[in-house]
Amino acid sequence: MSTHAGVDLSSPTLELGGLGVLAFRGPDAARFLQGQLSADVEKLDPGASTLAGLHSPQGRTVAVLTLLRTAPEEVFAVLPRELIGAVEQRLRKFILRAKVRIEDLSETLRVVGSAAGTDSAPGWAQLPWGDRRLLLVPAGGDAEFAGGANDRANWERADIAAGMPQVYTATSEAFVAQMLNLDLLGAVAFEKGCYTGQEVIARAHYRGRVKRRLQRWHAAHGAAPRAGDSARTGDGRALTVVRSAAGLNGGWDLLAVGTFAAGVAPESAPTQPDALVVNGPLPLPYSLPE
Repeated sequence: MSTHAGVDLSSPTLELGGLGVLAFRGPDAARFLQGQLSADVEKLDPGASTLAGLHSPQGRTVAVLTLLRTAPEEVFAVLPRELIGAVEQRLRKFILRAKVRIEDLSETLRVVGSAAGTDSAPGWAQLPWGDRRLLLVPAGGDAEFAGGANDRANWERADIAAGMPQVYTATSEAFVAQMLNLDLLGAVAFEKGCYTGQEVIARAHYRGRVKRRLQRWHAAHGAAPRAGDSARTGDGRALTVVRSAAGLNGGWDLLAVGTFAAGVAPESAPTQPDALVVNGPLPLPYSLPE
């Protein structure tokens, strides 16, 4: 059993059907991604991984990707399956003369969550996921993975406890990178060259104008919150839900973006009378800037 921030993972492996894989192959694969994503892809050695953001020219996060450089001319990207088509289509527009091929491997590779220390078969690609791992397992094999609704909720709670953001269709292009704490999670390389959205993200960083951040919350009551829903704190701050999971002892655990900086007037609370009321913020395993 693996734990993170008090969250138990009762199953050693769990198939994560909501995640898919894009492959980038060719002599220019890393260089191509270097110009499109916020992470420093070209610095990745084979076997190394990093979190990265794909952003609009306005600096808004289109998708959050977990990258694994499997070989000098191959990079895999794990992201929500619901965004695979849109991300692939967007990136294809920028290939031009680059020697890179993009392939959706979501039907041929299964994304499996694994507790730390769980054995994996030779040849399975793996990458860190907080204090856990993701395994990329060829589809059609004999491997079976346990896990039901409770196990999926445990996995989601562990992601939330770790402060790991995610973007879905409902929230694509809703947040600048820093609002999702991507700069605190190693997903933004401020010293590298240009990439799409770089000017806006760098300006927010160097001028200190980020007033909204991802934080962890708990709602004791209410309907299940979805990505993009409005919520509010007891003191009237407005929040936008990023991801959520059923709480271990009832209610809902969630990550949501809202005003956080001391001395900054909070945004007005949502006008919806049924907006979810949350408690917190709760601790994260990393520190927000002052």
